[in-house]
Amino acid sequence: MKSLYHSLSTIACLLVAFLGNPAQILAAERLPNIVIIFADDQGYADVGVFGAKGFETPNLDRMAWEGRKFTHWYSAQPVCSASRTALLTGCYPNRIGIHGALGPSARHGINATEMTIAEVVKQKDYATAIFGKWHLGHRAEFLPLRHGFDEYFGLPYSNDMWPYHPTAPKNYPDLPLIEGDRVLKPKVTPEDQTHLTTWYTEHAVDFINRNKDQPFLLYVPHSMPHVPLYVSEKFKGKSAQGLYGDVIMEIDWSVGQILAALKANQIDENTLVIYTSDNGPWLSYGDHAGSALPLREGKGTAWEGGVREPTIMRWPGKIPAGTVCDVPAMNIDILPTIAHLIGAELPGHKIDGLNVWPLIAGESGAKNPHAGYWFYYKQNELHAVIQDTWKLYLPHEYRTLSERTGGTGGKPVPYDSANVETSELYNLAKDISEMRNVAKDHPEIVKRLEAFAEEARAELGDNLRNRLGKGSRQPGRVADR
Repeated sequence: MKSLYHSLSTIACLLVAFLGNPAQILAAERLPNIVIIFADDQGYADVGVFGAKGFETPNLDRMAWEGRKFTHWYSAQPVCSASRTALLTGCYPNRIGIHGALGPSARHGINATEMTIAEVVKQKDYATAIFGKWHLGHRAEFLPLRHGFDEYFGLPYSNDMWPYHPTAPKNYPDLPLIEGDRVLKPKVTPEDQTHLTTWYTEHAVDFINRNKDQPFLLYVPHSMPHVPLYVSEKFKGKSAQGLYGDVIMEIDWSVGQILAALKANQIDENTLVIYTSDNGPWLSYGDHAGSALPLREGKGTAWEGGVREPTIMRWPGKIPAGTVCDVPAMNIDILPTIAHLIGAELPGHKIDGLNVWPLIAGESGAKNPHAGYWFYYKQNELHAVIQDTWKLYLPHEYRTLSERTGGTGGKPVPYDSANVETSELYNLAKDISEMRNVAKDHPEIVKRLEAFAEEARAELGDNLRNRLGKGSRQPGRVADR
């Protein structure tokens, strides 16, 4: 019997040597899992490897050591709904009629004719889930299960859009917690908010455990660190920075739980994990806001502090470990990149993102395939354009604290208003903080970027110039009820 056992073992070893490890073969044949973790209002400097102070992010730092850090990754707009629209559809949000942050009274949302990342991967029979903040319309027609997601648990819009917020309009209704297509809890309480990060994480881990044997897309758009800030007892009082640091430490814990679930289910090496944020920090909230240093300004502006995000991607064996990418890219590029990776068809309508896998994979000599990027804000106002590391700001009004400090204890201070009077040019390679306007030194670059801005206006319009774009589409709308 022993000799038979040894003979079979020898044959098995020879087969493995000749054919390869069965688990490795299956992993090679299986389509990759995709995990996207999306923070809310997290500043550029709010991760350890990006310069965080007063708190630690060991799991995000490990992601960077085992993956790739992106120092020049952008959100499409510096505000909630618009930024999420860009990530999920690969379109500039104003192309498809989503501007700003949709509130409880909004009667519009993502159009049924648009295609989300979830619908892209459904072509390949992926399991799909979102656990967290949606914010692409809260009416039934616009919720995640109508747009390619199998599972949903979370808030339909921002966690401050509720009666408890100190600056909330009097007409704000109660904030609901939704599961699937039904309201699970009609009135979210402050106590509930302390559990949001934990609840999202538990759902994410459970989803991974249940879908370990099939490809999946997991989207975790955290409600934090958007104000009002809440944290569980696990992390309360843990950071030297106070409540904001506690909140970021809990989000980092959540990342660790997700990474651990991937490893425990032996799918770690077949999973692309993306971590980024929707926009920069809400600076008027002071000690309840993060830091965008060394970048200028924050949320609600097209300056670098509003749109450049701390971004890390990890996929063992596919993304080179411990590397850094300084080439600009944007969230609109994630959808077409995923479509490329899994061999899915892109939407039949026009999108704005392009496949940037060579940048993500660290291929030698990889370049961004775009001519540049456009930065809109407010109601279809073109505020800036970028090509390579040259960024041109067009005349517009923006908000600023004028070097004042923000508020304390969760109450904001008012912003001042400032204006870009004539086009301003900055070389981000030499001036990351945008301190020196070099427009007069480089008139030829100003002219080139202003021509690029004209392309944006022709395609998407510009309310500052009373221009309508030929490529704009309408959002979905519902009638009054």
